[in-house]
Amino acid sequence: MAAEQPQNELTSTIHLGLREVTDPSKNHLDEQLALLSPEDRAVISEIQSSAGEKAMILIARGPNKGSRFLVTSEGVTVGRSASSSIFLDDITVSRTHATISKDGNSFVLKDAGSLNGTYINNISVTEHVLVSGDEFQIGKFHLLFVGSN
Repeated sequence: MAAEQPQNELTSTIHLGLREVTDPSKNHLDEQLALLSPEDRAVISEIQSSAGEKAMILIARGPNKGSRFLVTSEGVTVGRSASSSIFLDDITVSRTHATISKDGNSFVLKDAGSLNGTYINNISVTEHVLVSGDEFQIGKFHLLFVGSN
């Protein structure tokens, strides 16, 4: 009698239906900021004038749209694990999906070997130096980076 075949793991790679790249002449950051309250815009203004000391991540599309997360020199983790600094609760996100760390006056996004990858402008990246206005996709979430550069 043949040995029983092991069951497949519960996770698998899925096609996320990446959205089309927006016209680079349009500033998605300005569009998103226009939707915020005056108090929230004041917080963003403070981030933008921080000389690279801190940054912010805004959820631009997906569950929890409008949520914002402060990124400091300690950096942040992004993932489906409840212990992540930026908790993205969806099966399309790996438990430990990516990190954002400070490198000089810049912040660097690094994929942590996630199953579905991390995308900037529909291009899979393993590491990317973020600039203010960058929109990146993790699972079905579209996140917007706000910094001082």
